[in-house]
Amino acid sequence: MKKIIIRADGNAKIGAGHLMRCLTVAEQIEQRENVLFVCADQESAGLVLERGFSAFVLGTEYRDMMSELPLWEQMRMQNVGGLLMGDVVILVDSYFADADYLKALQAYGKVFLMDDLAADAKPVDGIINYNAYASEELYEPYEKSHQTRFFTGSGFTPVRPEFVDRDYRISEQVNSVLLTTGGGDRDNIAGHILEVIYREGIVFKVVTGRFNPNYEVLCEYAKAHPGVEILHDVKDMAGLMLTCDMAITAGGTTVYELCSIGVPFICFSYAENQEKAVSYMSKKQIALSAGKYHVDAQQCLEEMKAAFDRLLGDHALRRSFHKREKEVVDGRGAKRIAALLEK
Repeated sequence: MKKIIIRADGNAKIGAGHLMRCLTVAEQIEQRENVLFVCADQESAGLVLERGFSAFVLGTEYRDMMSELPLWEQMRMQNVGGLLMGDVVILVDSYFADADYLKALQAYGKVFLMDDLAADAKPVDGIINYNAYASEELYEPYEKSHQTRFFTGSGFTPVRPEFVDRDYRISEQVNSVLLTTGGGDRDNIAGHILEVIYREGIVFKVVTGRFNPNYEVLCEYAKAHPGVEILHDVKDMAGLMLTCDMAITAGGTTVYELCSIGVPFICFSYAENQEKAVSYMSKKQIALSAGKYHVDAQQCLEEMKAAFDRLLGDHALRRSFHKREKEVVDGRGAKRIAALLEK
């Protein structure tokens, strides 16, 4: 029986995005008892256990993945995750997994890498890049292992089943706005955005992840501004999106969740790995872009205000975005990735 090991972390420093998309994939694997998550810390493992999966905690520094290799050998000797028996597939989702680390993991099974940087072609059996702009050609400038296969494009975007085939309708008037800036948001980007777009008469539903250190600050802002709702650690994100007439989001996986439902949105990047997705959405007229917060925060906020005013007042544009979004994601990407791992 094939065993699937998923190496991913989610904590206050890096947010929960990598771990959450891996959990979405894991939930599409037919026999979840054959899935084991390997995490650097207990904080990451806690998220895994909440979703009903097994987790093995390495007790290491998540940024120093080479230091954990001796522990992989110990895991094999103890047959953790079936490593001693063979027939193992390992899915790695971390920016800190370098070529040497990934090559070393091949001693334990087939290795797949969840990649959204396309900064090089790592020595693995498969690279999965689920972004709408992604293609194998992105990796052409880099030297490749002869065995590496590429699985690219939004056909592999791992959105959860609750985002698929939902009945969403464009409202004539915007009454509620969703604002989400990622699981961590150490810089309180959500608070800064609220300062430039807030107006009475609109409900602003602000999502804060469990790792957000500015939760109390946002709650204080909400007390002084009618219509601002701070929603912490939301469990039904799809249901929440259905109640909003437009959205503002960072350029992570939430972009594809919004596309799956069809909520008109404005996006921005707060890290380099989000720039291509945000640019793609803008160029293809799928959404509006407010630019790069991590490069020039003030300019991004100015562009955000202009984009917000534009989308707020243009029903035809919102309807156009809705139609184009629905063409981006079919909602079956997680199932396709799960099938790759199970093979």
